[in-house]
Amino acid sequence: MLNMTTGLTIWCSEAITLATVLLLAWRHDRKSPAYLIWALGFTVSAAGFALVAARGVIPDIWSIQIGNAVGLLGESAWIAGFRVMDKRKLEWSAFLPPVLWLIGVSLPWVTDNFINRIIVYDLAGAVGATLLAFAVQPADGRREPARGQLGIVFVTLACFCFGSALWMVLTAPPLGQAMIYRGYMALGYALLIIVAIILNGKLLMERAEQRWRAISITDTLTGVLNRRGLQESYDILAGNGQQQPQKLAALLFDLDHFKKINDRHGHQAGDAVLVEFARIARQFVPRTGAFGRMGGEEFVAFVPIEEQSQAEALAETIRADFCRVPLLAGHSLVPATVSIGVAIMPRDTVTWDRLVSFADRALYSAKRAGRNCTIVFNEMETAREPDTTTAADEGELVPTLDDQIHALRRMGTLARM
Repeated sequence: MLNMTTGLTIWCSEAITLATVLLLAWRHDRKSPAYLIWALGFTVSAAGFALVAARGVIPDIWSIQIGNAVGLLGESAWIAGFRVMDKRKLEWSAFLPPVLWLIGVSLPWVTDNFINRIIVYDLAGAVGATLLAFAVQPADGRREPARGQLGIVFVTLACFCFGSALWMVLTAPPLGQAMIYRGYMALGYALLIIVAIILNGKLLMERAEQRWRAISITDTLTGVLNRRGLQESYDILAGNGQQQPQKLAALLFDLDHFKKINDRHGHQAGDAVLVEFARIARQFVPRTGAFGRMGGEEFVAFVPIEEQSQAEALAETIRADFCRVPLLAGHSLVPATVSIGVAIMPRDTVTWDRLVSFADRALYSAKRAGRNCTIVFNEMETAREPDTTTAADEGELVPTLDDQIHALRRMGTLARM
């Protein structure tokens, strides 16, 4: 028949095994300190239960007071691990389980009674499991299936511990029966923890998959969406033509004279200009839209709008903020400006090719109008444009008179003064 010492010994061996696996995982991925904290938690828990199992061989203060406190300290480490994984601050409440045990066991009527010690320990364990259930739920509301499953396991563990304490209070079993029951309790506790570890592994796999997916759609230099990420975001924005607002605008940005910046100041300065522009533009593009780098010095934003004036205002805000002051790159002040082409289409008829093509034609008009300006594509005006000019032969859109006047009114300084 299973007794408490056997149950604790089995749990100790399982805890050491789990600690070893987590330590190896941490050595493989040292950017994830949660692995190390969880490994320490299982190591501490195994040490605590080993002290409890050695009762009769070592002094009672080590076996009872200290051993159980150390075992509960393992739960505190698990709580800390989840908070570190989500990059949240550690809180003193994580240490409630061992603190509650030490307070309870300091009472004479608890210290001298095995049943009462079990009750206090189970209540402390229930508090720790409840804190674990809260710890796996992130503050940012991130939806990951494994988190919900982990929460259910920890709530079950809390109910398991609380139910054990309640059963001890109601039945007050004799010492021999209580020790046998305690052995089964240790195995049940270990089983639920193993299930939690399996689900935690699933959670970490989900997070790794999300992280790699984020890397695959992110431009490594600027940190904004790359072309693949832009196409995915565009598909979402244009996916339902009945959404409000019902128009989708494309703002195509091209940094002026970027090759000259690279030649004169070096490629590191050019990279700094790209990063700075991405930072400025991203802070103005609304969350309902998408912003990213098409390639080279060309960026694009897709934004749902109600009126053309919204797209114009956004473009001019970004342009004016970017060219307001020179950019300090190393020891050099680098003047930089941006030209912007804007195209707008209804969501129910929009396509990537047409929208980006129209924005690209407007961008060429902005370049021809003197750069550092915004031009909005006008399909009707474009249809009336002659195609016999040199610029047209070169594939560039010749701006209409209205476009040139519009651009000149919006032009800022050609350098950051």
